Amino acid sequence: MGHRFFDHPTRPICVGDKSISGLVDEMQGIGFQGRSLGVSVEVWQEMLGEEDLSIFLGLSGAMVPAGMRRIIAFLIENRMVDCIVTTGANLFHDAHEALGKHHYLGSEHMNDSKLYAHQIDRIHDILASESEFRGLDNLIADFAGGLETNRSYSSREFVYLLGKMVSDAGGSVDSILVSAYRAGVPIFVPSLSDSSIGIGLAIASKNGHHISVDHILDVKEITSIVESSEKTGVIYVGGGVPKNFIQQTEIVASLFEGNDIAGHEYAIQYTTDSPQFGGLSGCTFDEAVSWGKISTSAKQVQVFADATICLPIVSHALFEKTRETIKQRKHLNFDISGAQLVIE
Repeated sequence: MGHRFFDHPTRPICVGDKSISGLVDEMQGIGFQGRSLGVSVEVWQEMLGEEDLSIFLGLSGAMVPAGMRRIIAFLIENRMVDCIVTTGANLFHDAHEALGKHHYLGSEHMNDSKLYAHQIDRIHDILASESEFRGLDNLIADFAGGLETNRSYSSREFVYLLGKMVSDAGGSVDSILVSAYRAGVPIFVPSLSDSSIGIGLAIASKNGHHISVDHILDVKEITSIVESSEKTGVIYVGGGVPKNFIQQTEIVASLFEGNDIAGHEYAIQYTTDSPQFGGLSGCTFDEAVSWGKISTSAKQVQVFADATICLPIVSHALFEKTRETIKQRKHLNFDISGAQLVIE
């Protein structure tokens, strides 16, 4: 009686000499978030094997200060993602490191009044120099001062030009900005003003050089990627504005096209947010199905765990599993250099 419930016994993990991808495969036989992590690698690998599938990455949270930027650059360079939506803060911190500055290991128990007195900013257990940040604020203001004022920029075009500036200034290749600039991967920042990049633009405006960033252009451009794709998959690190901006592309595409769009066919999220408080960062993909944002038949998995734990494991497992085939992956090609996103 009830035998159908007992077809798949747990498979306890044995300690031994194995690869990261081998360990992740074994984790699919255990419970809780360990199993979800293992399944997320399988789903991501399946996405990479799909033809005519565009993969969107939503990146929120202080991932760059926490040391994740080389992983994101790796995903870009190896075309494990095709389009990124992130925060201005992550790109600001990326530019900071790409231009030779650093974030530093500290402690969440440090005296913040003393840190303030020494112009040291704290992000949990990570430290940075406020004076160096202000230097970058002014560098971005100077950069903006060289842009045209008689037209609007999408955040995608602005980020491309910023990536070019950082690259031309000798910025390191393991940068999100530089790798996306070189690989032709579009990055959208729909909340650009809510960051130190926005502060730099505000300084430029106060100095008489106002740059207009039109986020409605962002909506049109990212929706054009969905419309040009046979299928779409999404990967969210955290949630916030990047998650919703990618989620809503399916709704916008259906309104633009005048017919139903299936919703994203694959969905992965790494988050510490919970669904029961009603916030979008923690809401389930099942809930998103009701909106038409996620397909009713989508392969989906949410891992409720710290992304700084998940990303190193997942990226290394994917590298081991796809190193021989990833360069052959078919994907849309973009010309991100101009005032209009061109899909080739």
